[in-house]
This record gives sequence, structure tokens and C-alpha cells, in this order.
Amino acid sequence: MLYFLPTFFSVPTMSRRSIRSLNPLLLWGFVLWALSYMAVGVVAEAGVGGSGGVRYVVALLPLPFFLMWLVGLLREMRAMDELQRRIQLEALGVAFPLTLVLIMTLGLFEAARPLNPDNWSFRHVWQFLVLFYVIGLFVARRRYRYEA
Repeated sequence: MLYFLPTFFSVPTMSRRSIRSLNPLLLWGFVLWALSYMAVGVVAEAGVGGSGGVRYVVALLPLPFFLMWLVGLLREMRAMDELQRRIQLEALGVAFPLTLVLIMTLGLFEAARPLNPDNWSFRHVWQFLVLFYVIGLFVARRRYRYEA
């Protein structure tokens, strides 16, 4: 995923920016969030963490890093030109309806027959949102024939 960050969030006047030239909040926020998310997952699966209150605190540990990544992402988006912003908006315009279809379908399946929470819980479904966004980026970039 880090390989694609420079092309997803590049500014055309600074073509093919390297990972080192990205906003540090974007790069480090993502790395720290991913590492802490995986660590919390391992801790939760192992059943370590003590009482209920402590488990909630541990579960929220990745949140500040994710917020740091979001701030970096917003800063990168503010630095984009009009075409890049339009591409990002269209990517979200594709991802949002696909997400609605997924959530509606899962809701209908859940009404028909309960889904296994080990396969279809919130911690599994959010990854589809990233996939839908990447599909949206592909569609929008193809439409504008934009090469970063």
C-alpha cells in the first residue's frame, strides 16, 4: 500500500514524488496505525488485556494514529490541483454507492439468516471500503487518462 501512496496523492507539478517527500503525518500516521492495529488484533485474539474497561482502552490505541493519518491526508488533498481533487471526489463517488450496496446486501442476508460474525463483523467489512476506493480511483484515473 505504501508503494501506491505517492501516485494516489501526488501533485502533478511535483511529478512522481517519493515517499520521503510526503507529509510526515500521512506516512507515519499510516505506519503507526497499521502496526498498532495489528498489535491490538493480536492482543485481542490472545485474550490478554484484563477487565472490560482495560480492553476498551487497548482497543482504542490505534485511533490517535489513524486520526494523525487523516490529518496528513487532508493536508495532502489541500495541496492537490483541481484535476487531482476531482479524481479523488469521483473515486469517493464510486466508493460510497458500492459501500451502500455492500451494507444493504449484508443487512438483507442478516435478516434472512444470521451471518457468522467471525467472517462478517465490522473488523472485516471495513477493508472492502478501501477496495471500493481503489476501484473508484482506477475508474476516475482512466476517465481522465491521468498519469501521476
